[in-house]
Amino acid sequence: MRTVAAWLAAASVLCAQPAAAPDVSSRIREEAEKRSQVMKHLHVLTDRYGPRLTGSPNYEAAARWAAAQLSAWGLANARLEPWDFGHPGWSNERAAGHFVAPVRDALVFEVMAWTPSTNGAARGEAVLLAPPASPSKEELDTWLQEHAGRIKGRIVLLGKPREIPVSFSAAQKRLDDDAVKRRLEARGGPPMRAPAPKPEPGKLSPQQVSAAIDAWLVSSGALVKVLDSGMPHSTIRAFQNRTYDVTKSVPAVYLRNEDYGRAARLIESGEKVEMEFEIANRTHPGTTTWNVLADIPGSDKPGEIVMIGAHLDSWHAATGATDNATGVAVMMEAVRLIQALQLKPRRTIRIALWSAEEQGLLGSKHHVQANYGTFEQPKPGFENLVAYLNLDSGTGRIRGASVFGPEEAAAMVRTALEAFRDAGVAGTAPSSSRREGGTDSTSFSSAGLPAIGFFQDPIEYFQQTWHTNLDTYERAVPEDLRQASAVIAAVAWHLASSEERLPRFTRETMPAPVHAEPPVTQ
Repeated sequence: MRTVAAWLAAASVLCAQPAAAPDVSSRIREEAEKRSQVMKHLHVLTDRYGPRLTGSPNYEAAARWAAAQLSAWGLANARLEPWDFGHPGWSNERAAGHFVAPVRDALVFEVMAWTPSTNGAARGEAVLLAPPASPSKEELDTWLQEHAGRIKGRIVLLGKPREIPVSFSAAQKRLDDDAVKRRLEARGGPPMRAPAPKPEPGKLSPQQVSAAIDAWLVSSGALVKVLDSGMPHSTIRAFQNRTYDVTKSVPAVYLRNEDYGRAARLIESGEKVEMEFEIANRTHPGTTTWNVLADIPGSDKPGEIVMIGAHLDSWHAATGATDNATGVAVMMEAVRLIQALQLKPRRTIRIALWSAEEQGLLGSKHHVQANYGTFEQPKPGFENLVAYLNLDSGTGRIRGASVFGPEEAAAMVRTALEAFRDAGVAGTAPSSSRREGGTDSTSFSSAGLPAIGFFQDPIEYFQQTWHTNLDTYERAVPEDLRQASAVIAAVAWHLASSEERLPRFTRETMPAPVHAEPPVTQ
């Protein structure tokens, strides 16, 4: 992902055009500043319906609440668009864990999604096992056979604890000291996970190793699988059993690095470590999930659609505030602003809230495939979508936009954003990437449809709140969400009310499609 600073430098060379209808933008900004409800939306999405893991009762309840709220504001045809997720839902209802011996203390952890419950309290000796790195099948089979007798009735810690350097950044800010600088340089950068290397020929992928170990743990009678969160300050990122089948995994947790390290050191010093976990998870039958859609009908070109959207689903370790209840709250507030001001767009403005973004952009991909097709194989509605606007980078204020389309398309969006120059919005840059992954806008651009992604200040995002147990309402910045709501509303209004449509790539200039790659989730 391009840094905000790099993007701003690039965008600054693009000339701005005078803004059209500045009075509308001013009215939108005034409504957003003086009568905003964006934090109210965020409160409901997080405190009442968070977390919103796809397939869970919380997700369905949040989707139904959003549709009802949009309808109450006067949007037309507020609806749930069903599609087949292909997996049952899952939720964690409660979980507790403790050191039992040689010390007694509470453990801090998050449950891995789509794993089973313990059978009551699962108490046993903890063993520390480090699987071989990048093994061949034969090497992994040998390792599994060597350790098979050690795990029945045991709690298995997989992997050595990650050593995370202590940060000296605060000291550096206070002291301009060569010794501090040398210590910082020696310790390297921030403690972020490096991308997993591609396996060598003849070696198993990390996914293949994980699947083989999971099957081994199940067949050998392990009680609980414990993974190191590998992050500092009790931060935990929690994901899922990739099979989505609870019978193919033992109960599994991500333990905070501080507890994992403590357990490992005790075991390695010769102590007999005992732990206890009691976990209650629930699987929800049925594989249907829903996107949420609603319209502000266009006055004279209702068949042409300007769509704004964000993903409604979240991970389960926290309440899913910055990923992505902030985006949903902003998009809901944007249509509320337009309705409150009784603005009547020429084209239809549609809000879309997506399911299963976290599992691979699945909700938006389903919608695009079902309604639009691709540039190469278009469906009848392909030409009807004027633009899709997406927000999915946390609580930070909007600084600019990237438009999948020619420079003329970027210039048109730049015109709408010019009214927000004093609010820190720098401009717009064109994009020709059809690579899928990262967020829902790429479900559209990969199909050759005009998609607009917004650059935001990365406040506490990738190193703190993204997919972690820290992603809560408290991490949102109200003034930034008010600014983002006004920006989205103004751009949507501009595109829906302009005489000309947002320009597209032509058949001669359309970039070639790119083979899909999995979105980055870990």
